[in-house]
Amino acid sequence: MASPSPLPSLPSTAASTVATFTLTPTPTSTSTSTSTSPPAPDGGSVPKQQKLPRFVSNDPGRTGYDPSTNWWMNYFRSVTGTMTAEGSYHFREDTYRKNEDKDCQRCEKYRDWLFAHSPTVRFLRDKITALGGTLDETNVVCQRCPGRVLEGGAGVARQSGGFSPAHGILLCANEVRDRGHLEDTLAHEMVHAWDHLRWQVDWFAQKDLKHSACTEIRASMLSGECRWIREALVRGNWRLTQQFQNCVRMRAIQSVMARPACKDDVHATKVVNEVWESCFSDTRPFDEVYR
Repeated sequence: MASPSPLPSLPSTAASTVATFTLTPTPTSTSTSTSTSPPAPDGGSVPKQQKLPRFVSNDPGRTGYDPSTNWWMNYFRSVTGTMTAEGSYHFREDTYRKNEDKDCQRCEKYRDWLFAHSPTVRFLRDKITALGGTLDETNVVCQRCPGRVLEGGAGVARQSGGFSPAHGILLCANEVRDRGHLEDTLAHEMVHAWDHLRWQVDWFAQKDLKHSACTEIRASMLSGECRWIREALVRGNWRLTQQFQNCVRMRAIQSVMARPACKDDVHATKVVNEVWESCFSDTRPFDEVYR
């Protein structure tokens, strides 16, 4: 029996449109704040109804964070609760700025190791190459990704990475926990790259949101970010039944919500449910879910 198409709005034989597409290097001056790439699907999605301010300035009198004092004093204020959540955000962002070079070097070291030794990353790179795309150190780049405060101080939006058809893959060096985390993030974005080369994904929902929903389902399913051990130890989800499916569905809904064409969480849930059966069962280019 033939595998179902993961992108319902496109024919399953779109190879003729793929040959002219090649992932191009990301300019070193490109920043995440001005990139035209779609919202990051791995932890960085922000519900559309939660608008982000363009700039958030620190006021030590209001937040309790004073960058002119010693680091340990600000850390003590943060852990004892005498610093507000916004103050902790500024403290964390300043620390990321100071450690940017070190974080990027570590990220690049992990990236290079994964391209050389990770079975998942190497397999996906070969499949992308077979479709006429190229992924290497020129367009898989490590950069610091600033967090953004949600309206009303409801939280902070962060991301681990992102994919842009015009540029390549962004890895957020300051959000990398370890090499395993980077492997999940890189695999997720590489699934997006393969989907785009194979089916020319409608990233910005010019027709509908089904393409976005389907590629997000597949990326979360195939990358390993929803495997049980990751959910249990990192996110505290110890459920033994339907854990994997629930994680994939939740992350797909969150990412679809960040698309400008999505109205709200109800709309996102509806679209994900519409494509769930065909997209969750489609493991291409893998034979099955390995991670």
